[in-house]
Amino acid sequence: MARTKDFDENEVLGKAIDIFWHKGYNGTSMQDLVDGLGISRSSLYDTYGDKHTLFMKALESYQNEGSGKVGAIINSGASSKEIIKNLLEYIIDGLLGDQKHKGCFMVNAEVEVAPHDKEVSQIVCANDQQVEDAFYHVIKKGQDKGEITNRQDARALARFTFNTVKGIRVTAKSTTDKTVFDDIVRLALAILE
Repeated sequence: MARTKDFDENEVLGKAIDIFWHKGYNGTSMQDLVDGLGISRSSLYDTYGDKHTLFMKALESYQNEGSGKVGAIINSGASSKEIIKNLLEYIIDGLLGDQKHKGCFMVNAEVEVAPHDKEVSQIVCANDQQVEDAFYHVIKKGQDKGEITNRQDARALARFTFNTVKGIRVTAKSTTDKTVFDDIVRLALAILE
């Protein structure tokens, strides 16, 4: 008879995200995970295998949660330019609300782990493409409606906007000065006019 787990896997994944996000992949030991997750080492290995597998599941969970929130903003019914503005402000508000200045979990993984880990690189690249595609569809729709300039290619504008998001996420690790981010958003939106 199989033993039932005495913990909520989603709750444990949320805790794992926080630990990896705060300490980084390389800075997180198995003992950090055992202590922080509140489950035994054997339960950790039985459920997630090893640290790398848990990290991959944490990245996937983070990506799925972020996709849902971004999707809600995209499907809000606002104009395309307003959607872009709302997405940028949502990202900034989340970063500035973080007292620990952890930045973005996905960007941190991209910088720390992806250059040396093919599986992490694949998740990061898939996430990047998904976000870029979301910006592309919003921008293309805005161009078709005359809300966004046609002087630039929609794909190029999407790549620029997504690169701006990545820059914002890195910048938030070193400053919480809202005027810095207000300037970035204002100029990013001006490119769309």
